[in-house]
Amino acid sequence: MGYWNTRGLRGSAFEEMINMTNDVYKQRHVAIIQKIPTPITPIKLDKEHGQITLAYFDRQSTVDYIGAVQGIAVCFDAKETHEKRLPLQNIHEHQVEFMEHFEEQGGISFLLVHFSCTDEYFYLPFCVLKKYWHDAENGGRKSVPYSAFEAKYLLCSSDGYPLNYLEGVNTYLAEKKD
Repeated sequence: MGYWNTRGLRGSAFEEMINMTNDVYKQRHVAIIQKIPTPITPIKLDKEHGQITLAYFDRQSTVDYIGAVQGIAVCFDAKETHEKRLPLQNIHEHQVEFMEHFEEQGGISFLLVHFSCTDEYFYLPFCVLKKYWHDAENGGRKSVPYSAFEAKYLLCSSDGYPLNYLEGVNTYLAEKKD
């Protein structure tokens, strides 16, 4: 059981950007992607503002988002880092296991990563995450270096999408076919 106290709001602007993008994808019938809420048990409430100020996680969550894009099942997690690397401690083992099982069933798993130090957004294919995860388990580095994030997966806003991350999915799928 985990503990939550205001730290849960980290990355909320990033997630809001993703949520707005998902709304546009849905409106244009491109994809249906939903945010998966993290199940919590409230402990303390700020009655004046109607906000939860202390809570416990009920159980381990899977990933932040799940859905379908033109008949392809996708799942992903959104991660934000203030460093020029993505610490693997920001990713939980049960998330990696879920993404791996999801891919075994024919879906596509990935991370969306925001480097706040450079204000850049990247699509990170699961195969890259998996490589660094397994390397770390065998005594290797405990993070994904900035250099592992390829320019072809750099994301931006375009065509009315606040963060057009399906461009990353398209790039990945095109490479996978070759």
